[in-house]
Amino acid sequence: MNKRERDFLADRALRNAARALVERDIRNVREDLSTRGIKDRVTDRMTDGAMELFEEATEMADSNRGILATLIGAVFIWFARHPILSFLGLEDEQDDDDEPWLFEDDRNAHDWRNAFD
Repeated sequence: MNKRERDFLADRALRNAARALVERDIRNVREDLSTRGIKDRVTDRMTDGAMELFEEATEMADSNRGILATLIGAVFIWFARHPILSFLGLEDEQDDDDEPWLFEDDRNAHDWRNAFD
């Protein structure tokens, strides 16, 4: 047997071994997919990702309590700004400028609240 024939047989054995590995992997994937469908896998992966995100957010909130409290306080004051200013007597009347992107004519024409008066 010459060198070419030996190389050919070695290459064929290597090819057959690789093919057996690929076929075994395909068989394992099919078996695994038959027990758990793609929908279940996607759901599990999304749940795991959401749990990791929640845990990371919880850790960040625990380590930055002062910043979190300041942010929550700022949001509360922003939403309660009109009653607070009215209580302090710093605001005479409610802002009519709720829709600053509309011109005065458009504001009156599209105000559904005036339709019921």
